[in-house]
Amino acid sequence: MNSPSANTAATPVAQDAVVIKNFAFSPARLKVRAGTTVTWTNEDTDAHTVTSSGSGGPLHSAALATHGTYTHTFTRPGTYAYLCTIHPFMTATVEVTS
Repeated sequence: MNSPSANTAATPVAQDAVVIKNFAFSPARLKVRAGTTVTWTNEDTDAHTVTSSGSGGPLHSAALATHGTYTHTFTRPGTYAYLCTIHPFMTATVEVTS
């Protein structure tokens, strides 16, 4: 018998979500495959950013108001640490595998 998931040649792009709530990114550590688009949604009443830690990282959101969203597609494997520049104690990581 053939199962519907037997054909993996055309793997769809995955979509994952991070919620910003209670001054924290949830999940704090997200693991995705290369090609995945991640969406961050701010559920706090305070504004937050999604910004790569250090210089040269791919994440650079504007300040997200309540219910604001930011998306980024990760194309290269690696570990991407990020924070909220308004509240630098808010940190998290996206691990991208091939």
